[in-house]
Amino acid sequence: MDRPRDWFGARATIVLPVLVAVLSFVTGVVNISAVSISGPLGDLIPRSIQRTAGFTGALTGFTLLVSVVGLRRRLRIAWYATVVLLPVAAVQGLVQNSAVSIPFVGSVPSSAVSIPLVALSLLSLPTMLLNRRRFDRPIDLSTAQLAAGAALLGSLMYGTAGSYALRDEFDNLSTATDAFYYTLVTASTVGYGDVTPQSQQAKLFGMSVVVLGTASFAIALGSLLGPAIEKRLSEALGNMTDAQLDLLENHVLVLGHGDLTEPIIEELTGEIDFVVITPDTETATRLQQQDIAVLTADPSDEEPMQRAGIEDAAAVVAATNDDAQDALAILTAQTLNPAVNIVAAATDRENIEKLRRAGADTVISPAVLGGHLIVQSALGREGMENIADHLLDVNDEDDADI
Repeated sequence: MDRPRDWFGARATIVLPVLVAVLSFVTGVVNISAVSISGPLGDLIPRSIQRTAGFTGALTGFTLLVSVVGLRRRLRIAWYATVVLLPVAAVQGLVQNSAVSIPFVGSVPSSAVSIPLVALSLLSLPTMLLNRRRFDRPIDLSTAQLAAGAALLGSLMYGTAGSYALRDEFDNLSTATDAFYYTLVTASTVGYGDVTPQSQQAKLFGMSVVVLGTASFAIALGSLLGPAIEKRLSEALGNMTDAQLDLLENHVLVLGHGDLTEPIIEELTGEIDFVVITPDTETATRLQQQDIAVLTADPSDEEPMQRAGIEDAAAVVAATNDDAQDALAILTAQTLNPAVNIVAAATDRENIEKLRRAGADTVISPAVLGGHLIVQSALGREGMENIADHLLDVNDEDDADI
């Protein structure tokens, strides 16, 4: 395994921002809850600014988590948002670097989380920059999602502008912030009741906000739940989602599934990330239930190999019972990534050279190998059984010297 890629690869671009988000949220909550401030920065930074940094820090943490969802989909806008939010989180961590007093808890050094927050934020930036090319997808919103966003934004603007224009006919509504607050709690059906209409015109307007706002919220919620439902359906059908596939690197592609594939899967499990591409839906569903990454598609087609990240794969394995199908899959894999290591298993001995010509770097014939060991053992050659045991369990330290 390539350690630099482990620390600065695709997974790091997801894990590090998540840690920053959690620390930012925790640091913000600690400072919001504080009743007094002391420490190196306590006298330098006004309490109002520190408390504001606490609120905004918690919001930054939540926003970073939303950006991580976009990073999992390799969205370019999510990359830009994360690159902007990481320095913001670092600055907020510096502002909140003090000792705070929390009711019923006592003096708590916020530096215990703010210093790691600053360090991780600064560490995440070069990781994001090094992996910039991976996040190349534009936002691909469906018509329904665009309509949901426009409806939600339009209803909020309508409610805010209208309630502010009628502010004299509402209780406790005098600023644009009050107007937006009223619109938000009304459209979301929370309705605290602290801002109420006092005239018939204001009541009619309030009813229109309820109708338009709840409808737009319902449409937006549906558009958000749609992808989640699609994900569950994909898993039920034995398919990985695009978000899961996008995180793969230095993995192994297993093209096709057959009797020879089962022991290969057993050997790969726990050793390295891998994806099985098979056209058999029943097999794909069974493998998915065993927490094995699988893609239901023709293993000789370009599209599923590209989705499975063949450009970042460490190796490709083709070992079904159909040498012809394996040759087609190998040919496609070699075309898409000439540098990848391709290993094939030949069911028939005469197909070994054919698989090599198709692009396989290594071709192994289980029948020839097994026959050789059996014959050598029958001729009295000692150690054949130990060799077989060693091949079946290469991790057994007792056989390491064989």
